[in-house]
Amino acid sequence: MKLIEVKDYDEMSQRAADCIIEKIHSTKKPVLGLATGGTPKGLYEALIHDHEQNGTSYGNVTSFNLDEYIGLPKEDPNSYYHYMESNLFNHIDIPEEAVHLPSGTKEDLEEECKDYDAMIEKTGGIDLQLLGIGENGHIGFNEPGTSFASGTHIVDLAQSTREANARYFDSLEEVPKRAITMGIATIMKSREIVLLVSGKAKQEAMKRLFEGDITEDFPASILNQHPHVTVIADEEALGLVHQLKAIGQK
Repeated sequence: MKLIEVKDYDEMSQRAADCIIEKIHSTKKPVLGLATGGTPKGLYEALIHDHEQNGTSYGNVTSFNLDEYIGLPKEDPNSYYHYMESNLFNHIDIPEEAVHLPSGTKEDLEEECKDYDAMIEKTGGIDLQLLGIGENGHIGFNEPGTSFASGTHIVDLAQSTREANARYFDSLEEVPKRAITMGIATIMKSREIVLLVSGKAKQEAMKRLFEGDITEDFPASILNQHPHVTVIADEEALGLVHQLKAIGQK
């Protein structure tokens, strides 16, 4: 696991953008795994700026998003489809048919899970998967206790996750209680993973990630077993990790 330490959120976002831009330029038909939430917004802004200023094209890119709320239609302002359209897709030249998000409104959600994994496999797999990390260690919507062998599946969202996402809704009651998410096994098949982490709220999660105990109680811990993970984290997020290093050096 490679760690890139940066000063702040803006530097984290730019370094992550550089990773994705390099992948686009070095891969004939890149397949990107994308994420939503507050963490990648700055990254997407940097990608849009690069596209406008430098002409980086997404014409050959295919994307797969990590997750979607169950019960929210695409046009709902809080759906992740709407998030991606607003924060990235409407501002770059990625073909509409090359954009994929799991659907949380299909009648047969179990079939949707199987179809989503099959679609990823059909493209040849994900070249670079973007991740954030929850305070409880979740990646995607894979909450503590999720099997490391899981493919795309339906999940009941932890209360802490719903509370963290409530800022995007009018109230906590409006936050969906279930989601469809890429499973941990699906994520781990990605050839490269970039994990973005920013802020003091993620200090405990970072400490636990780098302590190295691999357990399903902390889903992100499985990343220690992936051959090509880059963690881009700012000073605030790494506060407790630095303390660990200082103790180890005494």
